[in-house]
Amino acid sequence: MVDEMNNAEIMKNAMDDFKDIQEYMILAKEENASRTYAKLKEQYLILKALLGSLGVNLTDIDRIKE
Repeated sequence: MVDEMNNAEIMKNAMDDFKDIQEYMILAKEENASRTYAKLKEQYLILKALLGSLGVNLTDIDRIKE
């Protein structure tokens, strides 16, 4: 039987992923890795939309601000 994730688990996983993606985006930007940054940004926007739909206030945790 497959365990279903509840909203709290989904939110925690998405927030962890969001934090990681932002760190990678910052590194990619510092290294002028524009193609890597663009790919990471796609994932960033998906996670941002997911977290927003779950009611997470991104004001304090969004370091990219794009």
